[in-house]
Amino acid sequence: MLQQIILPKFNNKLEEQLINLFHSSELPLHFNKTGNKEFTNYQRVSIIILFQRSQKSLRTFIDENLKESKWISYLGLKKIPKKSTLHDWLKLFDMKIIRKICKLLLPKEIKITSIDGTGFDSWQRSRHYEKRAEEISQLPHMPYAKADLFIDVKTQIILDFSLLTHRKHDVKVAEKIFKRNEIKNIIGLGDKGYDSEDLHEIARANGITFYAPVREMHKWGSKNKKPKGFYRRKCINLPEFYGMRWINETVNSVLKRTQINALKSKKCFMKQREFGWQVILYNIKRKIITENCLNENQTLFYLIIIICPFRTEQKNNNL
Repeated sequence: MLQQIILPKFNNKLEEQLINLFHSSELPLHFNKTGNKEFTNYQRVSIIILFQRSQKSLRTFIDENLKESKWISYLGLKKIPKKSTLHDWLKLFDMKIIRKICKLLLPKEIKITSIDGTGFDSWQRSRHYEKRAEEISQLPHMPYAKADLFIDVKTQIILDFSLLTHRKHDVKVAEKIFKRNEIKNIIGLGDKGYDSEDLHEIARANGITFYAPVREMHKWGSKNKKPKGFYRRKCINLPEFYGMRWINETVNSVLKRTQINALKSKKCFMKQREFGWQVILYNIKRKIITENCLNENQTLFYLIIIICPFRTEQKNNNL
């Protein structure tokens, strides 16, 4: 009896997500109609994501990680890109394309969201020699990098993000994120840093019912005074599910522990693009985890019918 072996369509889960992501992005296979076409945009996007996952330098990734892996055959590469070629690819995709790719990884159903900010190291230097160097001379200024993440609480997928290399109030950053929001009828959670009546109005205008604790800005002797603003007064008594806001801290921790030890780029626009690719990689990993959980929870029932032929004999009764 011959058994038909069905081979998997994809070599691994990451390749499946990369192929689906590229097809849904509607990016052209090549940006140029004429000229060099050694690499496709699918190969470029995939190699950039693999480079961000490796956490290596450009030269180390090309010489060791890419050459010694099976991704050369997976991606159908005719030649291995050089270090300068990969560096040009990082400049090729701007933040508009990166945000477009990031939106393709959003979950289908979103109910509760959360927003929070965190800082990232923007310059790699040894903490061991940093203390010793302070005794000899003054260290150069550490570049500032602050990220604000707008996440889905259930799947922990990042819906939107912002990376700044200069100081800006949390409310101003959240206003831009909420204005870009296209998801309606959702709940947003934030900490006291996002307590602002203008932010509440922007959130409501863009389909977000936002909750943030009211700051304690009362003077002595006026503790019973209500805060100004219609929506701020509604946040005096927060809902029971407000504690789910702390999941945002979990996402910040996962990014720092598993992906971003420090931003490697020097220029501001390259730091933003580097962080954007890291968000895409994180969302791909979260999507793989959520899909695996759904497959494990699904129980399939099979009804097996066995037909056994049997013979009956008729006896002639001679009376």
